[in-house]
Amino acid sequence: MAARRTARRGQASKNRRGKGRRTTRKTAPRARRGSFLGWAAKWVLTLGIWAFLIVGGVVAWFAWDTPDISQLQQDARRTSVVLQAADNSRLASYGDLYGQHLSVDKLPPALPAAVLAIEDRRFYDHPGFDIRGLARAVVVNVAQGRVAQGGSTITQQLAKNLFLTPERSIRRKLKELILAIRLDAKFTKDELLTIYLNRVYLGAGTYGVEAASQKYFGHSAREVTLYESAMLAGLLRAPSRYNPSADPVAAHNRAVTVLNAMVDAGYVAPRTATAAAEERSDFRGGEVTQGAGRRYFSDWILEQVSGFVGLNADDLQVETTFDPRLQALAEQAVARYADEAIEAEVGQVALVAMTPEGAVRAMIGGRDYRHSQFNRATQARRQPGSAFKSFVYLAAFEEGYKPESRLQDAPLTVNGWSPRNFSGEFRGDVSLREGMALSLNSVAVRLFQDVGPQRVAAVARRLGITGELTVHPSLALGSSEVTLLELTGAYATFANGGHGVVPHGVQEVRGPGAEVFYRRGGSGLGRVIDADHVNLMNDVLSAVIGWGTGKSAEIGQPAAGKSGTSQEFRDALFIGYTSEIVVGVWLGNDDGTPMKGVTGGGLPAKIWQDFMSAVHRDIAAQQADMSVGKG
Repeated sequence: MAARRTARRGQASKNRRGKGRRTTRKTAPRARRGSFLGWAAKWVLTLGIWAFLIVGGVVAWFAWDTPDISQLQQDARRTSVVLQAADNSRLASYGDLYGQHLSVDKLPPALPAAVLAIEDRRFYDHPGFDIRGLARAVVVNVAQGRVAQGGSTITQQLAKNLFLTPERSIRRKLKELILAIRLDAKFTKDELLTIYLNRVYLGAGTYGVEAASQKYFGHSAREVTLYESAMLAGLLRAPSRYNPSADPVAAHNRAVTVLNAMVDAGYVAPRTATAAAEERSDFRGGEVTQGAGRRYFSDWILEQVSGFVGLNADDLQVETTFDPRLQALAEQAVARYADEAIEAEVGQVALVAMTPEGAVRAMIGGRDYRHSQFNRATQARRQPGSAFKSFVYLAAFEEGYKPESRLQDAPLTVNGWSPRNFSGEFRGDVSLREGMALSLNSVAVRLFQDVGPQRVAAVARRLGITGELTVHPSLALGSSEVTLLELTGAYATFANGGHGVVPHGVQEVRGPGAEVFYRRGGSGLGRVIDADHVNLMNDVLSAVIGWGTGKSAEIGQPAAGKSGTSQEFRDALFIGYTSEIVVGVWLGNDDGTPMKGVTGGGLPAKIWQDFMSAVHRDIAAQQADMSVGKG
């Protein structure tokens, strides 16, 4: 019995151990899993809350100082000024060129389609940013090891271009995304696309498709073809690189890429795209592209525009007196003597060509505009040398002298100053015609002393010299400084029969809708020299070219002019005219360094002769063409 009890106790003990083991096998794992899941859920929830708070805080932080987008549809811009040459070609443009605001429904469907195909095909489907586009850009960039795609939507581009700086940072990118979402929520897709097409930069100073179309194709964006639409859309990636004015081949290749993208997007049929790719638009860029030399004239005009109408919010079209053909002839004449000028240690050159009425047709303000924008034709004040003697002689003629009147070319001393002739010799008894033709200094000083310094200064001012004029006898030999522009304008008075001129380059200023703000009118300053005295001046100045110091300026037809050389060959000028045109040429160095023996009757007269001969050949050719046309 004791054994059975012992057995029972043993069995009971087994049973207890068995139960315990069974219980352990069935319940312990469930408890551990429940405990782990509870712990994980708690931490996931906690981390989720913290992540939400952090992300929300970051978004709030970056959204706090994002720009106000409510004024997006209002233009913020500078006034643009477009300068037109006398032949209606475009000379230059300044400021931001915006065209008329055009909504999407006013444009040919091909234009917005081209933009969407190459920039943002899912524009109408995404909420301002495109997850698929961003992911695709990341994959491509990683695969190629460089930034090959950007992934920015049109809305993001708007946010970046109109509200943010171009810096590349996570902070700027987050702001861009936030602004894109806000823009997409505030405006309709058509409104956003309209704003984009009217504000995006498309090269050559143009903003918006209307301004770009007018600039490159010469007509409104309402009239662009499929090919032109593709070309405009192609500019969005790199406006300078694909500018059709600067590189037509690159622009065409880019347009073909856009056309292929339109085919891929289903906007056009392959056959239509192929036909469009064979098109070549008549780019107006060739007119716009200007040599650096033109910039001197353009800058001179721009300085004057605000004085006529003020620079307000209106775009301005300025019709100028500039003649591209004469400018080209002037630059060619200067270039032909470039080597000779370098050998003579000539650092700079200036040239002004104007009509006898003062309309400036061509201007060179320096050797290279890219290196120096200082305009030596309008801004530099230099000694004119003997070119100033014309005012002395005119004052003498007004006092009763004649070209045949005789004076002594002999040594003289005035207040301790003794002028000498360039040759170092004196000729004795000479006529005033000889005195002018041979540029005899003593004769000019004797005349100056006889008529009086104040009278000579008054004559110079009457003809347009505005700078300070000293009353020293050396004024007779051009010791006071003048600009080439005003000196050439003074000689125009001799060319036009005695009427005062104001050298000018602006004919008309128009605003939007062809509203005329300014139009040049009137007959100038009226007569400032008696006709008889003009004839006397033409007599003596013709002798300069005929057999005097300006023989190098002979052009085979009636012409008159005067050379000028300042002390130590610091300045050399030749100012001359025909019945058609008046031209002044100056050579020298900005720092006043002497040149190697350059006189006004030498290199400047040669440049003058080269240019004037070409101008009159051009005039003769035009007249012959007109005669043939009439016949």
